[in-house]
This record gives sequence, C-alpha cells and structure tokens, in this order.
Amino acid sequence: MNIALIGSGGREHALCQKIYDSNIVNKIYCIPGNSGTGFIAKNLNIDFLNFRKLLSVIKLYNIDLVVVGPELPLVKGIVDFLRKKGVKVFGPDKYAAQLEGSKSFMKSLCKKYKIPTAGFKICKKIKDVKKFLSQHKFPIVVKANGLASGKGVVICQSRKEVEKFSKEIF
Repeated sequence: MNIALIGSGGREHALCQKIYDSNIVNKIYCIPGNSGTGFIAKNLNIDFLNFRKLLSVIKLYNIDLVVVGPELPLVKGIVDFLRKKGVKVFGPDKYAAQLEGSKSFMKSLCKKYKIPTAGFKICKKIKDVKKFLSQHKFPIVVKANGLASGKGVVICQSRKEVEKFSKEIF
C-alpha cells in the first residue's frame, strides 16, 4: 500500500513513523514532509492546498490512502475534494473540521447539546464586546474565530486589554 501523508510538523512526523512501522505499507510520501520524515519516507515539495495538483501527484505515485494532519487543508475541504475524486482519505470532512477550525462553531455546538464549556459570547461588533464586559468579571478570555496558529487567544485582565485585542481581531 502506498500512503501519502499531508503536512510537515511534529504530528505528521509521529504519524509517518507509525505508518512506517506497519507491515502493509510499501511506500510513504510526505507532502511536503520535513527533514525527519525524509529518512523514512519520500518528501514531495508541493503545495498541498493546490488540490488539483495534489490529485495529480496522488495519481502519479499510485497512492492508495491519504492521511491529512494539519487543520488548514481540512478546514478548506481537502477530504471532501479527494473523496469526490475517488481517493481514500483519512481525516474529517470540511463540516466536521469546523470543530477545530471555528471556535464559534464549537462553542455553539456545545451550547446546543448541553456539553459543559466556559461561558461565551460571539461578538461581531465592538458594541457586542462592551455589552459582554458590562455583565462579566475578569479575567476574560478573548479568542479569534478560525485558525490562528495558536496565536488567537489572549487572557485579558482589564477592559482596556479586551477592547484592544477585540479591535485587532475585528
């Protein structure tokens, strides 16, 4: 079995190692991979967000299964695209990827199904933020919706901090 692994981080390196340990794998292609995966797989330096080019590479290398690591291609619908093209792929579809990619989706889902979570307010304007501030105590966690590469969250100790970060998000 030929497997393509999408991504270049530590998570993908760990996945690559486990896939490599399998006795049913012929070849692993990491797209783009990293220096560590290069020892146990063939790294292919292509833009995995170019879904059409990715599909042509999958066909070229006779890849039987694609494993997707990073959130960005999942949120952009790579799984849906590949499945429609008849490619076996492991990862959540675009809708399910919102659990990781959209804080407002996740919080709303928790509220709808009564899953315990911290209180929240989805604010679309600074006016909404100010109203929320008048009803809550500090510290307040402010999060940008969507993928933020780990940089979209600030724990604010004052109204000024909340307003400043909220304005940056808007």
